[in-house]
Formats: sequence, structure tokens, C-alpha cells
Amino acid sequence: MRIKSVRFNFIMNFMLTVSQFLFPLITFPYVSRVLKPAGTGSVAFATSVITYFTMFEMLGVPTYGVRACARVREDKEKLSKTVQELLLINVVLMIFCYIVFGLALVFVKEFREDRMLLLISSVSILLNVIGVNWLYSALEQYSYITAATLAFKMLSIVLMFTFVRTPKDYVIYGGITVFASAGSYVLNFIRLRQFVSLKRTGNYDFKRHMRPILIFFALSVATTVYTNLDTVMLKFMKTSTDVGYYDAAVKVKNILVSLVTSLGTVLLPRLSFYIESGKTKEFRAMIAKAVNFVLLLSFPLTIYFAFYARESILLLSGSAYMGSVLPMRVITPTVIMIGLSNVLGIQVLVPTGKENMVVISVAVGAIVDLVLNTIYIPKYGATGAAIGTLAAEIVVLIIQVVYLRKMLWKMKGEFHWKQIGAAVIVSAAVIWAVRNYLAFESVFITLVVSAVIYFGVYGAILIAVKEPFVMDIVRPVVNRIKR
Repeated sequence: MRIKSVRFNFIMNFMLTVSQFLFPLITFPYVSRVLKPAGTGSVAFATSVITYFTMFEMLGVPTYGVRACARVREDKEKLSKTVQELLLINVVLMIFCYIVFGLALVFVKEFREDRMLLLISSVSILLNVIGVNWLYSALEQYSYITAATLAFKMLSIVLMFTFVRTPKDYVIYGGITVFASAGSYVLNFIRLRQFVSLKRTGNYDFKRHMRPILIFFALSVATTVYTNLDTVMLKFMKTSTDVGYYDAAVKVKNILVSLVTSLGTVLLPRLSFYIESGKTKEFRAMIAKAVNFVLLLSFPLTIYFAFYARESILLLSGSAYMGSVLPMRVITPTVIMIGLSNVLGIQVLVPTGKENMVVISVAVGAIVDLVLNTIYIPKYGATGAAIGTLAAEIVVLIIQVVYLRKMLWKMKGEFHWKQIGAAVIVSAAVIWAVRNYLAFESVFITLVVSAVIYFGVYGAILIAVKEPFVMDIVRPVVNRIKR
């Protein structure tokens, strides 16, 4: 099986990330104005609830499966056996989750209020199992993943503008959301036979998977708790409108996080392969690139969107969502923490078999999030939830940095934080100085002009100081132009 280069996989995954950026940019301004905060809040609540059921049925397989399959991808028989075992584990758990979900619909009052929305959203419980997305990631099939995902997202945009017309259509929007995010998983299952055999090969050995799966499950539980707990607690402690405000802020944050972590997504299978092959030099070089990539993107994005939170919310959601501005400013710095902890945790600790440390860091973060949510959500609503999330991400990153401090200290010369920091400070000072002159009547024009100035200055400084990561991108382009 031909494996593409990291650069090609990154380009494919970056295209996929950009689509995740464009999809809400196209759809959410329309949806938020049609459905209002209460409608978008209901869909966000349903999505969060189903995420918990999906988490339990997948039991850590999405991350463990990438590593396990990447290590045996050169042997079709071993790969087939691994896929069959993991798929059967997920199927059994899926059945159990659907039973619990059915009982919850009957006995939980908040679930009964949005029964139809939750039923439609629950289709993703099935799709996540049959989609075996972890296998396609392990095989680095990013061109297929990108093409399939883009096709379903484009079709979902057409469906949304066709069928979502009134506030009552929030249930339809919930169904379209499932179609956009997990519809391609049907194609994944159909294409499965191209890569593995589904015929039983020898005796199954489920036991060998259980310990790592449970560790990754613990990681998934902790992560899902503090990434979805805010929405659920807001629904129970405040109102759907508060959930809508918070959801609008989180959507912007998630777009930025997707951009910042886009390189890391394609690195896990390659890094796992390096560790299995004993290529420690290549492993460290790839980690240094990943950290520099995160620093390069996360710092300027955080500063810019903290400055222009109000304009971003107005463009994406409209004036009805002004309650989202402060939560967005509070939660935006998590882009930096999530980007770095994604590299340190998922790209360093997981491939080296130290995922238990990731679990500990995320579990502590989840506890911090729970405690602070309990204190601040009743007082400050969506802003209180943002405070909890920010504190949780800071704690997660600190614990991982402390654990990896020896390795990071040895690699300190490979991180380009001085050049990046200087560029961010200067570009931030420029945009702050000219901000009053950029208040155009059109919010869109304000954002475009300010972004061109801010990121133009930032990029120019990085080129001027010859920042290595940027120069690796610029030099081939310049050489091609000269030819």
C-alpha cells in the first residue's frame, strides 16, 4: 500500500480543516438568525448528549485504533484481525448504549422535551461505529477522507438552505448536522473490503486490546466531560438561550482549534510508525515541527479574535448573540493551550505508550472544569462556562509540560518562540493603533481589512527575521516563480 508524504497528508487534512472553517462560516450566520439562540442551543444540547453516548460506545478506539492499525498496516492479515476485533467491541457497546439511550428518553424530563431531535441525532451513534474512521487515518487515506467529507458537507449546505426556514426547523437542522459530520461513514464501511478482510482469521484476542482501550477511554471520558460538560450544565442550570450564546463562542473557538491542530491530526500514525521502527531522530524532528506550527498559528489567531470578538459574533451569528462576545474573549486563549497539549499529549505521549499521563492531565482538567462550572455558571452563565474551560485547558497543559520538562528543555533550541513572539507583539501593536480607523459600516469589510493588515504585518516580520518554518514554505514558492 502506497503511503503519501506527510506534506501531502497535511495539505489534504488542511483542506479538510478549511472546509470545517467554511461550513460554519457559510451555514451558521443563516442558521443562527433563523433558529435564534433557543433553537441553536437545543441542537447544541442534543449534540453534546449524543457525544457522551458515542464516547462510551467507542471506548477509546478512535485514538487507540489509529496507533494499533498503523503498527500492523504492512501485514493485511494482522490488520484485518485487529480491525475485526475492535469493530466487534464497538458493536457490542453500541447495542448497550442504544438501550440506555432509550431508557433516558423515557425517564429524563429534559430529554423528553426534545425527543425527536435526540432520536435523529442518535443516528450518529450507529454511524460512528460502522465508519471505522480510525482505520482510514491509520492507513493515511487523507485524500479519500477529505474528498468524502467535502462532498457530504457541500450537499448538507444545499439541504440546509432548502429545508431550514423557520425557528421550528431546528429538528431538521439537527438531522442535517448529523448528515454533514457522519454521513461519509457509510462510504467508509462500503469501502472497508478494499483494505481488510472481514472473514474471521483465527481466534479473536480481545484481551490484548482492553488495557490500552480502557486507558484511551479514560482519556476520552475526561476530554469529553470538560469539552461538553459546559453545554450540558448550562442547559440544566440556566436556559437554552445561554447554551446558544456559549455555542456561538465555542464555534469560533473550534474553527481556530481545527486550524491549529490540523498538522497534528496527520502525524499520529506516522509518529506511531517511527516509534515502532526505532526512528527516534525523525520522531523528534517531527515533534519540533508540530510545536512550531502550533505556535506560528495559535498566538496570532488568539490575539486577533480576542480583539475582534464582537465583529466575529456579529458576522457569524447576528446582533441577537451579543451575549456571546465576552464568553468568546474568555475562551479564545484556549486555542494556544489546546494546540500545545494536542502535540505534547496526542503526538508525544500517546505514540510512546505513555497515554496514562495524558489521562491524568485531562482528568485533573475535567475536575477543575466541573468545580468552576458549578461556581460560575449560576452567576455568569455562558461566561462562567468559558472561565471553567480556560482554567481546565491551562491545567492540562501545565501537567503535560511538567511531565515532559526534560525532553522539552533539551529541545528548547528547536522552538522558534522568540521570532514568533516578536512578530505577534508588533502586529498586535499595529492593529491596536489603527483599530479606530477600521470601523467600517460593514462588519465583513472591517474583518477583512483588519485581517489583511494584521496577518500581513505578522507574515512580513516572520519573513524578515527568516523564521525557519515560514522560510521552508516561502523558499519553494520563490524558487518556482524565478523559474
